[in-house]
Amino acid sequence: MIDIVVVLRAEDAVLDFLSVLADPGGAQTEVVVAGSGTVLTLPAGAPPAERLALLGPLVGPAGPADAPSGPGPDAAALIARAGAGRPARIWTHSPADNRRSRGTLGRSVARAAAGAALPVRHAVGYSPYLQFVSDLDHPLSRELVSAKLEFVNRWCAHLLACDHPQHMLRTARVPSAERFFEADEEERDRLFALLASLDDEAASVADPWEFDSSRYEADRLDAAAAWIARHCPPQSGQLVEVGACEGALTRRLAAAGHQVLATEPNPRFRTRLAAALAGTPAVRIGDADLAALTGPDAPASPAHLLIEMLYYGQDLDLIDRLPTERVLVALEPATLDARLRPWLAGSRNWRAAEETELVGPRLEPVCGGRAYLSKRGSTGVLLRRTRG
Repeated sequence: MIDIVVVLRAEDAVLDFLSVLADPGGAQTEVVVAGSGTVLTLPAGAPPAERLALLGPLVGPAGPADAPSGPGPDAAALIARAGAGRPARIWTHSPADNRRSRGTLGRSVARAAAGAALPVRHAVGYSPYLQFVSDLDHPLSRELVSAKLEFVNRWCAHLLACDHPQHMLRTARVPSAERFFEADEEERDRLFALLASLDDEAASVADPWEFDSSRYEADRLDAAAAWIARHCPPQSGQLVEVGACEGALTRRLAAAGHQVLATEPNPRFRTRLAAALAGTPAVRIGDADLAALTGPDAPASPAHLLIEMLYYGQDLDLIDRLPTERVLVALEPATLDARLRPWLAGSRNWRAAEETELVGPRLEPVCGGRAYLSKRGSTGVLLRRTRG
């Protein structure tokens, strides 16, 4: 059986898969550099230094900061070309690699390998937010660590000086122990979606942030619903929930007797939201985002709810134009400090009337226990219009 290492860029093969390239068994190894469409054969029995010397010239420039992050040529075709019909096992990036281009490739390669009935192992790779439960760990010897550092210093000096998050090399991206795991399709898709922003990649699986199965999220949502009810009793009028996602909070509000306009601009989330609230007369579903709720025809409300949704670069000045006297915001403390507090300090129109901790930080497993991470807590802030 041969090993096929599929990476986005040539240096990735050394950074995350050196233990595979330097396997003392000396089997032939094929390296697929998907970003350039290159397939390189590392001959059987060749010592690590010889193999790395073949890879070095393939390390390319960092490229423009706005370069697309897709996987390049068709993954299935590259694997077929490298394998040439031989029994093989595939090594590739993690779908949860924090460098989105690698995560995209890792998921694509695994899908292609499944179609060819080839086993796949994913490198943990660069994952600053997740700690993984790995299936196979390869601590490197001092000699292999030295070889890895020599490769980086010789062939990747431009990446050591690079600040682009897709390409830059820092200490954490040059591991001394390489860790790998196996995953089925559902687990890969959930890992990929977990690291996505609020877009169609996140919506590619149901409940990507595990609101329905996480104890932390249940506690957060219960606390948010109780906090909202304290300031907006059910009889006070229709609430506008912005960014309702799949309705985890909406369901709680409806169960407590609130009338809710739940808006969700992502069509895939909105379809699930509508299905979850079907037959609930107290809830109306809309497609507006924050900007659309500020127009002349936007519905007025005793309160607009911006619960855990101001993470995506929205213009906070839009809050000035919401047709309401109260806005209830919930954010993790770090984002509250970085975004909302500075904006409030310069606002003539709003003041923070109350601040309360909804839930504290917690460590929690995700994706069926494949990984765990720190949930950072949530703070609720009641904004009142000053009319100043």
